[in-house]
Amino acid sequence: MSHLPRELRDLIESGPLAHLTTINADGSPQVSVIWIGLDGDDLVSGHMSWYAKLRNIDRDPRVVLSFTAPRDPTVFLNPYAVVRARATIEPSNETWDLLNRLTKVYMSARTEFPAPQGPGYIIRYSVERISGVGPWVSAQH
Repeated sequence: MSHLPRELRDLIESGPLAHLTTINADGSPQVSVIWIGLDGDDLVSGHMSWYAKLRNIDRDPRVVLSFTAPRDPTVFLNPYAVVRARATIEPSNETWDLLNRLTKVYMSARTEFPAPQGPGYIIRYSVERISGVGPWVSAQH
């Protein structure tokens, strides 16, 4: 998929917690709650250590991310997005910078990312399919 719908970009930029699902070596799912951001039409997340989710992606790059829109009490089913993607891991000296940028979204504009600066990993998610409930789904058709 080459272009993310504006509505999905807006949702991601609003800072929803994302549920990242990867595949464990035994085939079972592994779910982590992460911060997510945008880099062009890719989604990105930063990680300072080589966690299980990175080991899983290194072995099998197929992932699913899901997140909900802010609660709207006027609708029966609140909007949410499910994104199927291929993930790539990039060792990076800019991981802390990404996490600090996301800290401004997820915490406050005045907060700095609390971990020491240093190298880490940026996961880049190339979106293959978008589903769920919301304008990002109808925007694909």
